[in-house]
Amino acid sequence: MKDLVIVGPIHSTDSWLRESGAAAVAQPAPGVLRLVGSSGDPALIDRAHAEGLDAFFIDPPWRRSDFKLLAMDMDSTLITIECIDEIADMAGLKPRVAEITAAAMRGELDFPGSLRARVALLKGLPVDSLARVYHERLRLSPGAEALLAGARNAGWTTLLVSGGFTYFTDQLQSRLGLDHTLSNTLECEHGHLTGRVLGDIVDGAAKAARVASACRDLGCATHQAIVVGDGANDLPMLRIAGLSVAYKAKPVVRRETHITIQHGGLDVLLHRFDA
Repeated sequence: MKDLVIVGPIHSTDSWLRESGAAAVAQPAPGVLRLVGSSGDPALIDRAHAEGLDAFFIDPPWRRSDFKLLAMDMDSTLITIECIDEIADMAGLKPRVAEITAAAMRGELDFPGSLRARVALLKGLPVDSLARVYHERLRLSPGAEALLAGARNAGWTTLLVSGGFTYFTDQLQSRLGLDHTLSNTLECEHGHLTGRVLGDIVDGAAKAARVASACRDLGCATHQAIVVGDGANDLPMLRIAGLSVAYKAKPVVRRETHITIQHGGLDVLLHRFDA
């Protein structure tokens, strides 16, 4: 028997109680239903997703204090856009670059090679295009600030680890009070992008290594890390986490994570904990 938490616009509490076989129902917050002692049938999760709800089993019953690190991807996770696609749009190349981005996130292309290919297409673009993307197009994902507030209250260290670019992670670190970041650096000369990335590419392996090193620095095991991502290059760090979260993610990611959030905001994650 497992408690089932459902988050979203729930219309029929009675039908959920009957179908789940739960012994009792609790509503710990508006728009949140906890079915105490449900059958644990995975079909209940499928039903919730089909009804536009997010759902997960409380198994095991963790407290927020059981974790020390919250690590998140940036593009299409902490923020709603893929920055490289929007930079490319400044050069009229968004469809071409976005097609490569989507294939890479589905795991169909080698990430370092695909990133270099996309960045090469940006050669000659003015550096101030990055500022335009940040100010005109970058938006935080729903629930991002609430999740980070919850992380601060829980005492979690926060890490933004991205295959994107330092211009954006640095801005977000300052704006949101993030503890650490890791991302790629675009090479610039004379106020324009050269079409190259400096140093090693931050790919899936680098993301996982940074999560592991952050845990070592904190003196904790990786099972005390929460990791949130959406694309195939997030899978290595998701796999080492004690709690892995697919946020509006590709199917290849949803299949391998503990929790899937498809409909609500990032702060849905906070309902996974007893306290």
